[in-house]
Amino acid sequence: MSDSPVLARELTVGEVSGRSGVPASTLRYYDREGLIHSRRTSGNQRRYPRDTLRRVAFIRASQRVGIPLADIRDALGLLPEGRTPTEEDWGQVSEQWRAELTRRISLLLRLQNKLTDCIGCGCLSLDRCALVNPCDVLGGAGPGAGGLQI
Repeated sequence: MSDSPVLARELTVGEVSGRSGVPASTLRYYDREGLIHSRRTSGNQRRYPRDTLRRVAFIRASQRVGIPLADIRDALGLLPEGRTPTEEDWGQVSEQWRAELTRRISLLLRLQNKLTDCIGCGCLSLDRCALVNPCDVLGGAGPGAGGLQI
């Protein structure tokens, strides 16, 4: 019973799943990918520190705005291990993404304002595409949707 104080602070994969709304299979995937970390009990069961709930919430919110898992992993790597991240820790992580999120918001606003033209354009390489190919700058690069990297 020497582990009881530690176990009292830790959560099972089912508890993390229930509290976060994330399927256990996804949590195991996050664990394998190094996004969250668990320890194994003598019975080979995963145990997660309580701050895993905040990390999972961060992962899910980041995914909802289109941040790739590799970038999420890098950001989580800035957080301290062995203690619950503070508000300052989370602030440093969010500051890393401020410029990227601003860029994405700008692109989404442009898309929203030009959506009718983009749907009609199809390949996004016509001279009338003001979103991705203003003034047909991609025409010199050859045919096709060369600018489809939104």
